[in-house]
Amino acid sequence: MPINILSHPSPNFGPRPDGCPVDILVLHYTGMPTGQAALDRLCDPQSSVSSHYLIEEDGRIFKLVDEDKRAWHAGRGCWQDCTDINSRSIGIEIVNPGHEFGYRAFPDAQIASVVALCQDILARHDIPANRIIAHSDMAPDRKEDPGELFPWQYLAQNGIGIWPDAGEDLAVDPNRFDELLDQIGYGWPAENSDDTGHEDYRTKRVIAFQRRWRSKDISGVIDGQCMAIAAALAKVIGG
Repeated sequence: MPINILSHPSPNFGPRPDGCPVDILVLHYTGMPTGQAALDRLCDPQSSVSSHYLIEEDGRIFKLVDEDKRAWHAGRGCWQDCTDINSRSIGIEIVNPGHEFGYRAFPDAQIASVVALCQDILARHDIPANRIIAHSDMAPDRKEDPGELFPWQYLAQNGIGIWPDAGEDLAVDPNRFDELLDQIGYGWPAENSDDTGHEDYRTKRVIAFQRRWRSKDISGVIDGQCMAIAAALAKVIGG
């Protein structure tokens, strides 16, 4: 579909480090009562947050920060080998009230614009399919977005990201599941070195995985289907 992008510049950005590739795409939801409230905050110099794009529920696309600049959307977290996500990523905020203000399904017009914009970005940047991620993938201890209602499988069917063919359920092995999540890209923050913090983060990693890959059950309990999906993903990503 043709893309009509509306300019709405945000002052909240900085330079990317010299020689730093743009090889990650992060999808968020805004998590605010209205799209206008989110747009205002992303452009407020006092907020110190921004994104490269915002997509309204009616499908309108706003460009806030040029892609060659470092927007401030990701915050603390990691994915695969990267611990400074903002420097290497493009961030898209997708208007949705989120879990705090009445989480709901994403309208068709909005998802059509998400697909079109992502395809346009991927045509310009060498972003591997396994580095197209949810905000919650890189920060499972802090973030839930874009959440379990986001249609990741549909995006993959349109050339955006991956979707695994999991096959039969596998035996549940929590230690093996940890290893598979490591291979996929889910990290461990250094500050969670004590046993209590480690176990809490482990559960949040499982929930983040489920939100993304098995959204019908996000209980944080590992089951045979989770094992099969994780194994299929690790095989695709890790070879």
